[in-house]
Amino acid sequence: MLFSSLSFAGGVYDTFPDRINASEKYVFYSHGFIVEGTNPTPNNERWGVYEFPAIKASLSDSEYNLIAYHRAKGTEPFAHAKLLADDVRKLLKNGVIANNITIMGFSRGAFITSIASHYLAETPVNTVLLAGCGRIISSKYSAIQANGDLLSVYEKSDGASTCKKLKDRSANLKSFEEISISTGKEHGAFYRPIPQWIVPVKRWIKEKSS
Repeated sequence: MLFSSLSFAGGVYDTFPDRINASEKYVFYSHGFIVEGTNPTPNNERWGVYEFPAIKASLSDSEYNLIAYHRAKGTEPFAHAKLLADDVRKLLKNGVIANNITIMGFSRGAFITSIASHYLAETPVNTVLLAGCGRIISSKYSAIQANGDLLSVYEKSDGASTCKKLKDRSANLKSFEEISISTGKEHGAFYRPIPQWIVPVKRWIKEKSS
């Protein structure tokens, strides 16, 4: 009886799941700009191969479902952020509690994630930004605010660093945590699933989920 009542997550999806289990946890991962298109492992001359399949495999976990869309080339960030926010609302409508939903992204994916967090002000969920506060903290995007619980992870040798300005202007944040890693790999630190960021991110997701 106890075994049959337990719910197990652990699925990895590249489209929105056909069936939603209200008792399970869901994590959305949005990749960087270079992956937009058809190639899941594109190469950057400076930072090397973006290992999208390996990142998904490393982020996956038996405690939650991972949803990671492969965006088309030329995807408009604000339009995709709206779709992402709408997908979160679908989970909420199906009974998944906000505390069991995390939106996460790297670089362009983090920009999209921050916009989605802004759109979800009335129903905030957990947000993770990886190297996410480059242009998002500029005056051009100063209206964007994060909501709910926010984790920022950045590489010390990278130009996209602290999210403290985003934190300071986000009036409805429940909590803010920031981790800096030091690999010397600049933006490329998030091109592959190294433990320096994978481990603390997965730990934070599980701690925030109920």
